Amino acid sequence: MATTLVTGEVSGLEVAFEEQRERLLPCVHCGFCLPACPTYTRLGDEADSPRGRLHLMKAVVEGRLDPGSEAFRTHIDRCLGCRACEPVCPSGVEYGTLLELARHTAAQHVPQDFLTRTLLFVIHSPTLRRGAFFLARILRHSGIAELGTKILPSIGFLRNMRFGMAMLASSIPWHPQVQTTASAPEAGRGGQTKHSTKRIGILMGCVQEGLYSRINKATARTLEANGYEIVAVAAQDCCGALHAHGGDLEAARGLARRNVDAFSNAQVDYVAVNAAGCGAAMKDYTTLLSRDPDYAEAAVKFSERVRDVTELLSEVGPRSGAPVACTVAYDHPCHLLHAQQVESGPLRVLEAVPGVDVRIVEGAEECCGGAGIYGITHPDLGGRIGSDKVDAVCRTSADAVATANPGCMMQIGAGLRLRGAREGVLHPVELLDISYRRAGYYEGAVGRL
Repeated sequence: MATTLVTGEVSGLEVAFEEQRERLLPCVHCGFCLPACPTYTRLGDEADSPRGRLHLMKAVVEGRLDPGSEAFRTHIDRCLGCRACEPVCPSGVEYGTLLELARHTAAQHVPQDFLTRTLLFVIHSPTLRRGAFFLARILRHSGIAELGTKILPSIGFLRNMRFGMAMLASSIPWHPQVQTTASAPEAGRGGQTKHSTKRIGILMGCVQEGLYSRINKATARTLEANGYEIVAVAAQDCCGALHAHGGDLEAARGLARRNVDAFSNAQVDYVAVNAAGCGAAMKDYTTLLSRDPDYAEAAVKFSERVRDVTELLSEVGPRSGAPVACTVAYDHPCHLLHAQQVESGPLRVLEAVPGVDVRIVEGAEECCGGAGIYGITHPDLGGRIGSDKVDAVCRTSADAVATANPGCMMQIGAGLRLRGAREGVLHPVELLDISYRRAGYYEGAVGRL
């Protein structure tokens, strides 16, 4: 019988393992996950592979390994949580769920490092979060972030600060240099709106609203231009993804409950999300709140309504806009491709813009090294993985790189900035929004946010 890991009660990891035994034990150590794992391919250590980490989890559950041990915490902490191992696993092991439970179990014994705890604490508090992002926007708009990227040395703590400045500097809006002007497409060629009776509530998010509010506005406008009704959703909060990834499942559950209540009260048909990590987390509320008698059923209904914005746009078209002459490199966000299995949606959005040459980044299915706050808390390994991604982006010789997640946008954008590269970074709906603006679709009807 497995050893109890928390005095007086059974650990979350042990309970989950027992409840999902039929889906977890089939891991046959086939090794299909190894080439898909960014940390294993860089480090070559079996303990830093998905099957190696599953072996460590099983050892903890069976009482053969202390969950507070350095070995367990180190290898679990090194995981990006990109979930690239899940699509290639023939046994269907739910690795992402287990990873979060493992981190939660480890954090119950030994607290996370100071930087991780601080970042999660700030994100969890609406007041601190607003203050932090207000300061970040000042640094960005004043040019201090750009200057810091150029003058700060890559030494010790200053290295992290320089990377953070590069992330902020790269979050400025990008616009095509060539101003293509054209009238709206004729009816029958993408110019007509396919009307929908669906009510859409948009997740504002924490990082998204704090640094990329323009993407939230573009999301509302493009959805409206494609016939959806946008509904304001009050009392919504952070999705909880960063807390779940960081091992604070209780904080994640609290945030999840607030969002379930907020969007349910708004009586929306769909919850639109424009951040891949948030979408994956919200689609997993079913698992996160499965043992909460007051929210388990509501969480299932909520998760069924969550859609990435590109899924909703693809469902009705999207309608074509005016031409925009540029070359765009597209990179798949891990939590959109692997966790949500959404591959074609963002590409269909980009392809709805006439004049755009879309080039898929080589190795687009591999993580960029951002992984929530991983790029900040693991600058060496995250930077190494990120550098490979930037290499691949640069090889496309594109004007800009598009990806559907703010963390990926900042990670790739920072890497480009630190190299002195001038490629822009944007979300697919931003380019569609530019196209729609030039086509005149928003005259008299603009997204209400």
